[in-house]
Amino acid sequence: MKQGLGQTAPANVQAGASVVDLGCGTEEQLSLARETATWHSDKFEYARPNTTFHHGYVEDLRALGFQDASVDVVVSNCVVNLSPRKDLVLAEVFRVLKPGGELYISDVFADRRLPADVVNDPVLYAECLGGALYQADFVNMAKHAGFADPRVVTTSSISILNDEIAEKVGAPRFTSVTYRLFKLDGLDAQCEDYGQTATYRGGIEGAEALFWLDDHHAFERGRPERVCANTAAMLSSTRFAPWFELTGTRALHFGVYLCGPTMAATQYALKDSAGAACC
Repeated sequence: MKQGLGQTAPANVQAGASVVDLGCGTEEQLSLARETATWHSDKFEYARPNTTFHHGYVEDLRALGFQDASVDVVVSNCVVNLSPRKDLVLAEVFRVLKPGGELYISDVFADRRLPADVVNDPVLYAECLGGALYQADFVNMAKHAGFADPRVVTTSSISILNDEIAEKVGAPRFTSVTYRLFKLDGLDAQCEDYGQTATYRGGIEGAEALFWLDDHHAFERGRPERVCANTAAMLSSTRFAPWFELTGTRALHFGVYLCGPTMAATQYALKDSAGAACC
């Protein structure tokens, strides 16, 4: 596990943010990372390394010294999949995030709850298939941890090219999904309409003219977009606040908000990739 300044894209992390990258590695790999830390800081023009490395369990970040509400962003790429207690990982991430902080997670998900023979197969586990959660169970688990409104950013189908592994897996199908999970109080259980609009001022590094919050909320610089109260909070009470102008309050409620794509999302629709190959 490493802590430091994360990459700007695709999580859109700005300079100065504290970032925890949930990784998976051995002490040997961490030793190599520590040896090359200075090289990386020189490459990115930092006066000294801005990363630290920790060896431990992602289910217990407290044991590694991470305090409550101390981190701006947590990123994870195909790591939570490998944890036997994904609920503890999500609870720990929620604990260490500051109010308005975000878990930006990409992982492998299944279209159903996997049978025991798939879950317990060491080959399928190593291929990040045996540990894949049923996507609906992940959403419920995330909400239980405190992430009230999980947002899908991208989705890509996974093709299993190895016949032996495909036979072991059987009927279940797998998808690579990226989520944004925000630590925000007061989010609604569903999208609600308070007549609010959001206008992107532009300038987020890597998304200067067009910013995608999730797979159906894109914001083009200078174009006002109607948004639900949850989306308004994600833009005004997080690290994205300096780049957005929000109008309207929650003083007057107009009922449920039919949360379809923004105008920019319709115009510049992200296309599902042809599919990621695996195994």
